[in-house]
Formats: sequence, structure tokens, C-alpha cells
Amino acid sequence: MNTNVLITSAGQRVSLVKAFQKELKKKFPDSIVISVDFNPDLSPACRISDAYYKICRVNDSQYVSELLSICRENNIGMIVPTIDTELKILAENKAVFQKEDIHLIVSDKGFVNSCRDKRLLNDFFSAYNIRFPQPVDKYNPIFPLFIKPYDGSLSKDIYLIKTEAELTDYHKENPKFMFMEYIDPALYKEYTVDCYYNKDHQLCCAVPRQRIAVRSGEIQKGVTDKNNIIDYLNQKVATIPGAVGCITTQLFFNKASNDIVAIEINPRFGGGYPLSYEAGANYPKMLIEEYFENKIITYTDDWEDQLLMLRYDAEVLVRNYE
Repeated sequence: MNTNVLITSAGQRVSLVKAFQKELKKKFPDSIVISVDFNPDLSPACRISDAYYKICRVNDSQYVSELLSICRENNIGMIVPTIDTELKILAENKAVFQKEDIHLIVSDKGFVNSCRDKRLLNDFFSAYNIRFPQPVDKYNPIFPLFIKPYDGSLSKDIYLIKTEAELTDYHKENPKFMFMEYIDPALYKEYTVDCYYNKDHQLCCAVPRQRIAVRSGEIQKGVTDKNNIIDYLNQKVATIPGAVGCITTQLFFNKASNDIVAIEINPRFGGGYPLSYEAGANYPKMLIEEYFENKIITYTDDWEDQLLMLRYDAEVLVRNYE
């Protein structure tokens, strides 16, 4: 059995690579973690991996074949995707990797498509009776309102519109923009919840972490928080057909009223997952045990509450770089 792990679009995910290296060595000392990226020489996560490779962009017609070739060459047994744009193409080609006995940790394409298109995601929320920001008529708006693209990520192209004077033709005419109810951060705190879904698509762990400070859409300061969000998710989404591995859910939570408003689901490891890992929600270990050792993963809430993460920039130095 091949037990090497490959992480795609590694970029700056140094902590994620290190977590997989640490957990993999405990189980399979001779196994390694390999990374791929479009520009691996300038990727700190690639540089600290056991090996790394350059790969074409995900929208290139050769992406799947290149990835498969790298997997064959390096005896890869598991692929862990990390960015939104690669999820759809990988989900559509999941069977290609299964034929090679490679565990591609990506949810089924139906669920991925719903997560990637926020219009479909709202349908998902409705089906599970989960509250989400209500649509606003852009031709008869109520202020303040919030605008974001239906296929956006990393907080790109989002707008808080407080008055009619701030609403421009650009906003109204962009077909990708969704107009929605504004959730007041003075009343609601923003959370990302790192969830783990096993092979049977059952929720096995959920770690809410408050987003205290964010940079470029990724958490910079955050704290784990055992609260009513956990019970809420267990009631609403204890099972999601097609969901596997780490699923990050973003939502707003008003502790005073116990109101929860969901805004996004990203079916992959989030950039802030290292906080959940350090708190004891060991998803790399769960993946290794479930897919390499065929262990049954059951529900756990054995992780540290009120663990604060304060991120800072660090360096990876490469000598004799040309």
C-alpha cells in the first residue's frame, strides 16, 4: 500500500505540511509528504516538504494528467487539496485516482458545486433549514446591504454598501454580484468551524474558532470556542451526502440571542486550520487512520477550548538560490 501524501497548491501552508509530516511519521516512518504548486521554488510550504514538484495551473487541460503522473512517480496514496479553484476539477476526476488506489480527499462533485456557487449554497442552506443572509432586491434596496460574487473566495470583490450614494452601476450591472442582508458585527461574531466528515459522510468533529482579525480573507488572530454552534451543526448537518474530510463552515453567531447565520462552506482545509490542530482536532491523523488503516472514525469533542492563536510572518530561507 502506498502511504505517501501529496498536498496540492501548497503555497504558504507550512503548518499544514508540517502537521501531515508529523502524523504520517508516527504511523509510517518511511513515508513522506510531497507538495505541488505552480511556482514551487517560491513556495515556503514546498520548500519544507520532503519533495516538491511544479505543476501547471488547475485550468490547464493537462492538470489532471500531470498530477496523476506525479502521484505514480512518487507512490502517492493520498491527495489533499487546499484551494477552492481545484476542487471542482478534482471532484469530477475522483474516479481516475481511485482506479490507481489513490485516496483523493475531495467531496463529491454535487456538494462541491453547491459550495462553489453561493446561489446553490443558499439552496443547500434552505434544504437543511439553516438561516443565511436574505437576498436584497438591487433595484429596491434596503441599507445597509452586503455584496459579494457568487463564485468568490478569499474575501475578494466584496462590498458593504451603507447608503444609496455608494451603490454604483458597477455593482448593479455585474452579473456575478449577489445583494444580501448585512449582518452587523456589533451584534454577531464571525466564526469558522473546522468540521471532519468520515467516509460515511458523518460529522465526527466540529471546532468553532472565532475570527478576531483577518488578513486577505485568512484568519490572523482567532480563538477556539466550545459553544452552541456545535450542537447546532450536529442537529442540522450531522450527515451531508458526499462530504468527506475537512469541511470549513463560515457563519455569524449572536450569543445573546443564540442566532446563527451561515454564509459559506468550503470543502477543504481552511487557512486557519492549524489552530484547530494545535487544539487537538487532529484531522491529518484521522485521514491517515481512516484511509490508510481502515479505522472507523467516530465523533469526538476532545479538543482544547479557548486556545488563542496570534499569527505572525516567519521566514523560510533557501541558500544558493538562482
